[in-house]
Amino acid sequence: MTPKIILIDIETSPLTTYTWSAFEDNALKILEFSKIMSVAYKDLHSPTVSCKAVADYKGYKKGEINDEKLVREIWEVLDKADIVIAHHGDRFDLPKLNSRFVYYGLTAPSYYKSIDTRKIASRYFKFDSNSLNNLSAYLSLGAKAETGGFSLWDKCIQGDKDAWKKMKAYNVYDVVLLEKVYLTLRPFMENHPNLNIISGSTEAHACHTCQSKNTVKQGFKITVTGKKQRYQCNDCGAWSTGKFEKNT
Repeated sequence: MTPKIILIDIETSPLTTYTWSAFEDNALKILEFSKIMSVAYKDLHSPTVSCKAVADYKGYKKGEINDEKLVREIWEVLDKADIVIAHHGDRFDLPKLNSRFVYYGLTAPSYYKSIDTRKIASRYFKFDSNSLNNLSAYLSLGAKAETGGFSLWDKCIQGDKDAWKKMKAYNVYDVVLLEKVYLTLRPFMENHPNLNIISGSTEAHACHTCQSKNTVKQGFKITVTGKKQRYQCNDCGAWSTGKFEKNT
């Protein structure tokens, strides 16, 4: 079984609130909660990025963000995933989706492992900024599409068709950049989910990170009571270890 690895990015609507002033942080009353406006996602290594927005569904009305159909469709996507990759996903994208799932009475999707590329950048590197845009620029992978700021979100909410097209294009390109950043940082992840375990593979020396069989022995990982053969993947560059050999 090949693990189902999904890369995902969401765009959300702003809160609508009452406040005492334009610079007030504490809302007096929430008139409308934040919702999911669009979601872009793709299978790892697939050339195709899927993107759905609330405006794509039958019954869409200008000036209204009804995300129920979109949320239910994305629940199905996550329910089939073994691993979900998102930038700042553990703090924003995935909890936000969960909040909309429970709002519509959905149960939790089947358990998946999450990989947050922002966390990877923070844990294993010292970049000047861990935003997706800055990581992409620093690594010469590209730059996020320009949106023109909040006016794009406002135009989408008002039902501007061109604005929705631009929003989806922006969402899609974020996923393209996300995949590039993930693949670049991946070899440094010591805690990357073991794809061989997820897939049930019995291939002895296959890379734990990408399942390539193109690995080479590179010394041992030594412990107090024994050692493990170390392998490096010639395809993705990640390291893995073999079975534990106890000292005799």
